[in-house]
Amino acid sequence: MITITPHKPVLIAGPTASGKSALALHIAREQGGVIVNADALQVFDGWRIVTARPDDADLTLAPHALYGHVAYDSDYSVGHWLRDVTPYIGTDLRPIIVGGTGLNFNALLKGLADIPATPPEVREYANTLPLETLLAQLDETTKSRIDQRNRMRVQRAWEVLNATGRALSDWQDATPPPLLRPDNAVLINLNSDTDWLNARISKRFDQMLAQGALDEARAMLPNWNPAHASSKAIGAPELIAHLKEETTLSEAREVAIIGSRQYAKRQRTWFRSRHKDWNQLQIDSSDISATVEFAN
Repeated sequence: MITITPHKPVLIAGPTASGKSALALHIAREQGGVIVNADALQVFDGWRIVTARPDDADLTLAPHALYGHVAYDSDYSVGHWLRDVTPYIGTDLRPIIVGGTGLNFNALLKGLADIPATPPEVREYANTLPLETLLAQLDETTKSRIDQRNRMRVQRAWEVLNATGRALSDWQDATPPPLLRPDNAVLINLNSDTDWLNARISKRFDQMLAQGALDEARAMLPNWNPAHASSKAIGAPELIAHLKEETTLSEAREVAIIGSRQYAKRQRTWFRSRHKDWNQLQIDSSDISATVEFAN
């Protein structure tokens, strides 16, 4: 049981489908606050169902911010997110910051280096290189700090090196003070049994299909570009491939579910390593109301 202090910012991290949004909504309804997105893909418009953004019913129950506010074909970095979240920190707006993107929480609590934007030509060239080539050019310190299987993170590090002449690790070591100190917030990290979470992931993707995920993909198909950051949403490439008659819907579903489970595993590894000092909350039921209590 975790006690939630009123007026204090709340940060909720955890793997995909673990119940983060439900917990955030429960806290907001019981104690007030604005739910602020910290997920790297839920910021984009276009892929609402596939990225599991809050639906209209949830939006009526509590204020939400930073969901779907970025064009699907735009770039959006941790730096962009940190600037967007700044107005919700240290004001009367009590933020409940929720998401599965560890880098956003890390930047919020530990600060973020002010790295110049990557020139388009550098990014375009990076898009043509295989993951192994990108990794080979990175210094060992940088490689030790990123998920080396995450194409987006590896490419970002390569782009920083080639655009600025300095390693990402060098920029990180020159990081300014954080926007929010950990002792000024309630930090909650969700954990769950792997089998329970895997079942939830499968069920959620089936719910997405029932809610119209395929129609959503069909609407995005004319402007589909796998190089867009929003196109990295798990389920998006698979459904597009089905619409292009490159795979069956059953095969697309299976690949998307496997991808989500693998992503959840990487998230658990990240949070286990970097959120050791957070409040650890075990979630093995869809009912999250008994997992926290509220202080007056």
